Amino acid sequence: MHALLGQLPVGLSIGAVLLLVALGLNFTFGQMGVVNMAHGEFLMAGAYTAFVLQAWFGAQSVLVGLPVAFVVVGLMGLALERGLIRHFYGRPLDTLLLTWGVSLILQQVARDVFGAPNVDVAAPGWLAGGVDAAGVRLHYSRLFILALAVLCVLAVGWYLARSRTGRQMRAVTQNRQLAACSGIDTARVDQITFFIGSGVAGVAGVALTLIGPIGPTLGSTYIVDAFLVVVVGGLGQLRGAVLAAAVLGLLNAYAEFWSDASLAKVVVFAVIIAFLQVRPQGLFVLRSRALT
Repeated sequence: MHALLGQLPVGLSIGAVLLLVALGLNFTFGQMGVVNMAHGEFLMAGAYTAFVLQAWFGAQSVLVGLPVAFVVVGLMGLALERGLIRHFYGRPLDTLLLTWGVSLILQQVARDVFGAPNVDVAAPGWLAGGVDAAGVRLHYSRLFILALAVLCVLAVGWYLARSRTGRQMRAVTQNRQLAACSGIDTARVDQITFFIGSGVAGVAGVALTLIGPIGPTLGSTYIVDAFLVVVVGGLGQLRGAVLAAAVLGLLNAYAEFWSDASLAKVVVFAVIIAFLQVRPQGLFVLRSRALT
């Protein structure tokens, strides 16, 4: 029982990481229908932003890197949307191939600029160590990531529900043609959506520097799991992404506890496939204003 309880914070921390990574996809994939394979490289760009800032801010580069990475990576996503993706809306297979090519280019750029070997980003001293609760070791870095995930979810939820632009984003998601007829500038909404989704990916990249070394292939480690969180939770559903990330994190932790990392992945994929056979639309269904 003690061992089982010990996996609970591990699973929740994995879920927090998956949620941070998937939040950006919840915008670009879940709400816009764009299969952005370069999302993983946006994570990598956010992590390297903290690495670059380390030269000026030392161990505090993680904290400084959170807002800086949001802006830098958000601008990268905006440039990708304006330069390429806006020409391929409604063509998901084309966007998949396009963004996959962009991801390969960004990986090679990272190798040319920072080198192929992984690098470390120093964490603030107050994130070192942990606290024991009920015989379970809770690392401060994992608790920080969990708190950051909660803060990001609250911020995104408030933005979608309370801000004018957030309500416009929801309107475009439900019915793009009707929103355009109502006077909403859908092209501007698309730009803002991609900026926010990419910026959140940059924040997730900075958070990942607290877990281990970073490298040009950092994004490929998390991109598949991030898509699974969005699909299982329901396209465009924030509460679904939260619940799916927590469930997948716990499932990963307990499956790996009873077996090994490779077999745990098999178990997780098998459970997801079985779930989607029963509920292919995910945990929650996006309501749309469409004629039937």
